[in-house]
Amino acid sequence: MTRLRRGVAAAAVLPLALTGCLQEGSTSTVTIIETTATGTPLPAPTTAPSSTAPTEEPTGTDAAEESGPPEQVGTIATGLAVPWGIAFLPNGDAVVTERDSTRVLLLRGPEHEVVEVATVDAAAPAGEGGLLGVAVSPSYDDDGLVYLYLTTPSDNRVVRGVLDGDRLGDLEPVLTGIPNGFIHDGGQLVFGPDGYLYVSTGEAGDPPRAADPDDLGGKVLRITPDGDPAPGNPDPDSPVWSLGHRNIQGLAFVGTKLWASEFGQDRFDELNLITAGRDYGWPAVEGEGGKGQGYVER
Repeated sequence: MTRLRRGVAAAAVLPLALTGCLQEGSTSTVTIIETTATGTPLPAPTTAPSSTAPTEEPTGTDAAEESGPPEQVGTIATGLAVPWGIAFLPNGDAVVTERDSTRVLLLRGPEHEVVEVATVDAAAPAGEGGLLGVAVSPSYDDDGLVYLYLTTPSDNRVVRGVLDGDRLGDLEPVLTGIPNGFIHDGGQLVFGPDGYLYVSTGEAGDPPRAADPDDLGGKVLRITPDGDPAPGNPDPDSPVWSLGHRNIQGLAFVGTKLWASEFGQDRFDELNLITAGRDYGWPAVEGEGGKGQGYVER
């Protein structure tokens, strides 16, 4: 694993970042940042489904040693309250979630008009939970589906609904029973180039969950668009793709490789290249370590 000292932008591989303090009652600016961990532009995202799951082993040099400052391209919206997730529609409009207000917003058109398309009443914000990640179906032009990750009083879950113009329709559960807590709720969603949905979960403040392959907490999950374990998972009956995660806050594909940025406990955040079936060490390891113990080293 690549370790990042606290304060370094662990989500540097993401093509877009929400900037600003994410404390209750704050407002933030959405800023487009085009960068990779090495400071060069990302390739255009690939969304066409394929039959091959991304299972490459880590390769290349240590990104932390080569990282440079991202270049701010421009500001597209201000006045948002605790924005958390963002995903783009095929026409370039952006769907943004607000964690504490539980609003789903559409940044529409060349002027980036901010339009409220829904308030998710099922979400129960508390601590680090609330309305979190968002992903757009790779078949959006045909099905209009938008996927959301949210905290309820009993669990974290993935839901979906049809975005029709300026309104998001009724939401249906896709995957339920993910552990929730006041802290460490995970919450990122991203569709891979294989057409399956990748979901980051936190260990909800209970570290041993992350190491338990039968628990959905502290994992990267890989599911079909309908919520079933995706074909090719390490355990065909389980959505678990990788384990040993504390609290992944960023997921992004670069080609077929899945990167995850994760908050550490005391000193080091992590930027990991995710490989199917591997254990990333939490709670036994924070940052680098675990060599010879079966944990991923980078």
